[in-house]
Amino acid sequence: MRNRSIVGMILLTLVTLGIYPIYWYVSTKNEMVEQGAEIPTALLLIVPFANIYWMWKWSVGVEHVTRGKTSAAVSMLLMMLLGFIGMAIIQSSFNNLALQARNDLPQARVV
Repeated sequence: MRNRSIVGMILLTLVTLGIYPIYWYVSTKNEMVEQGAEIPTALLLIVPFANIYWMWKWSVGVEHVTRGKTSAAVSMLLMMLLGFIGMAIIQSSFNNLALQARNDLPQARVV
């Protein structure tokens, strides 16, 4: 998962009048699919009622990539009830994954 600035995300959400979260959903969806999550096309995000199904599948993807540390139900509630604040909380989990992946890489040995 890509490391993103939480403050930058909130500012972009406010400056773009709510368009940035759509970009964020699509970007994180693509990153989760690369890690094995099964999330349908993001076009469902703009279709009424289908967007709820898409959000659920996205939340299941969050549970998959965090290996259960953030459950699908929790991420769905965060996104539905808290909006961009929930987005920031979930991105914080993604940032932790990115940091962990970076720390798991073998370190170069200087002789």
